[in-house]
Amino acid sequence: MSEVRLSVEPRTEFGKGAARRTRRAGKIPAVLYGHGSDPRHFALPAIEFARVVRENGSNAVITLDLEGASELALTKTIVVHPLKNYIEHVDLLVVKRGEKVTVDVPVVVTGNPGPGGLVNQDVDSLQVEVEALHIPEQFEVSIEGAEVGTQILAGQVELPQGATLVTDPEALVVAVNEPQREEAADDEAAEGEESAEAAE
Repeated sequence: MSEVRLSVEPRTEFGKGAARRTRRAGKIPAVLYGHGSDPRHFALPAIEFARVVRENGSNAVITLDLEGASELALTKTIVVHPLKNYIEHVDLLVVKRGEKVTVDVPVVVTGNPGPGGLVNQDVDSLQVEVEALHIPEQFEVSIEGAEVGTQILAGQVELPQGATLVTDPEALVVAVNEPQREEAADDEAAEGEESAEAAE
């Protein structure tokens, strides 16, 4: 994951009205906390931050330039408006170079299973402990050609060097099943309807 730098402005006004004014000015209200320091409130440039998340994922690490000082921060929480889809608020966590952090990394299933296989993904992300500047954007799990009955557990997903799995290694990530249960249920329903019609 590439490291990016953003210039941010301190916030001195708080509350819903102040947050709305901040967003109208093209900025996002944000809070930086961690390492025993008091929370610091500031405004992120909205367009630049959205680009960072798009290019680096939701665990983006950013160097914040705030009033002449630089601070390394991990994107911890992004609150998005449920209807209008804009970013309402961001929480960031102070991190130090070389420090390990615990994050949720998305799991992306790739490939197509063997004939007759139905793919069921049970887990959308894995929690790992990894160095802050080496957080993977995603984990790819290939089921290319996988036979019916194939199961891939969290402990079988390949992690980058230095990353430690926090999620239960026995957690089922993805399975290739036989799509017969639904078909069988449909057949039984059809047979039931035919029997009912015959009874009439």
